Amino acid sequence: MAATTSPRARRWDYFILTARVLLAGIFLVYGVGKLVGLQFGVTPEILAQPLGQVSLMHLAWYCFDHQPFSAFIGVSQLLASLGLLWNRTALLGALLLLPIAVTILVIDLTYLRQMVAFQYMLPFYIGLLFLILAHYRDRMRIVLRALTQGLTTRFTYPWWEYCCLPLTAGLLSLGWMIPMYMANLLTNPSGTIGYFHRVVIQAADWLK
Repeated sequence: MAATTSPRARRWDYFILTARVLLAGIFLVYGVGKLVGLQFGVTPEILAQPLGQVSLMHLAWYCFDHQPFSAFIGVSQLLASLGLLWNRTALLGALLLLPIAVTILVIDLTYLRQMVAFQYMLPFYIGLLFLILAHYRDRMRIVLRALTQGLTTRFTYPWWEYCCLPLTAGLLSLGWMIPMYMANLLTNPSGTIGYFHRVVIQAADWLK
């Protein structure tokens, strides 16, 4: 015999489904708006004003209109919204949308202080996201347990290797230079080779 479901549990599940659809619809509209250029940006009249006279909101809207920032935020909102609509990806969509919504709240509190409604809307939406995560708490426990329990290095190391970590980390911090110089070598080979030639000469002079 199939287990009976209480009307209260069914109503709560329907409420969570409604919250998913609401959040997906709202952030889907905002995401598409960013991708088609309907949200950020300022008018030429605002651009003609001295910087000290431009409001924080217009200043933020001008900066956010640049690429790839606007497209990145728009695509992120779009993917999170679509994830909320499907049962298989609802948790992933909520987890992706949560930091986005929190970031937007911080931006609103910083740049849109005069728009009081946003200071209540975003906490409400964030609260709905937490309710969605709490509704699927059994799955969330599995995720948190996998991320936090039993995690360690695959091998053990002697104490002196741990002492070398600041040095190895410092060397690793220079790793970004490899793709940079490779790109420079492809785009400007003579200039890059000349740069390294000067570095070698300076190093040789320093070692003398």
